[in-house]
Amino acid sequence: MDNSKNRLQEVFFYGLYMDEEILKSKGVSPRSPRVGRVDGYKLRVGKMATLLRAENCKAYGMIYSLTYDEINKLYRDSGLIDYVAESVSVKTDDTMISSLCCNLLNPPLDDESNEEYFKKLKICMKKYNLPTPTEV
Repeated sequence: MDNSKNRLQEVFFYGLYMDEEILKSKGVSPRSPRVGRVDGYKLRVGKMATLLRAENCKAYGMIYSLTYDEINKLYRDSGLIDYVAESVSVKTDDTMISSLCCNLLNPPLDDESNEEYFKKLKICMKKYNLPTPTEV
């Protein structure tokens, strides 16, 4: 078992961090890309994207293997300190895996939206052949 700082952690991304090129532009090396789905969650885009618990819903995204330093670079070092990591079960084509997923601790307000982000997110989801969300 690798206990070094180079140890890899599975991370499920559902927002623009799904895009490998964005991750690379942030100095992160995404490894082992896989499409995934979490059941019991729905995507919500306010000022920022998050997943909300919701029965009978599914959220789609990408799983990458990252180091903890890389995860910190994406969230803490980028000022996204309102996100917290939680464990989720992600369904891939052939298996269920446990993965980290960073979500907002406080959900967006009902009247929050970000149309520009939402448009970019739909393009990103099409790039990875994921079902595109229909609402912000």
